[in-house]
Amino acid sequence: MFTLHFTRLGLTFLLSAALLSTTQAAERFTVLANGQEVKDNQTQLIWRRCAEGMSWSGGTCSGSATQLTHEAALQQATRQAASTGVAWRLPNVKELSRLADKSRQNPAIDSAAFPNTPSQWFWSSSPYVGSTYIAWGVDFDYGYVNGSGRYGAFPVRLVRASQ
Repeated sequence: MFTLHFTRLGLTFLLSAALLSTTQAAERFTVLANGQEVKDNQTQLIWRRCAEGMSWSGGTCSGSATQLTHEAALQQATRQAASTGVAWRLPNVKELSRLADKSRQNPAIDSAAFPNTPSQWFWSSSPYVGSTYIAWGVDFDYGYVNGSGRYGAFPVRLVRASQ
């Protein structure tokens, strides 16, 4: 009987922890702009819900993420800012890594806030100090942060300051 009671308490604790985690995640992001953007309530940054190349349609991100070199990723952010009049930019590695959720895998990100995120490396704007050939990125398969050759092609998620 003691073992059963202990298991019940453990199960109750696990269920409570899972519910708490879901509630905390839901409170972290606020959906904006007809579902196309989310505000991170911890950092106050506004993120595009879809990776570049994907589009918001029917309540989710659809299509394929555009694979860009680091230089092309920086240029894409500049083009989006110019064409929309909104100060979109490539996030730095600290900002981007805060989206990674290592309690999840494939993808390691809140899929309610960022649906259909590819489980791939994403570029940040941060250069790798000591090398002109490497920039920092975040792997949204497992949530790792690492440097990668700037000529590799990865997706991009744009960010801006809240207004």
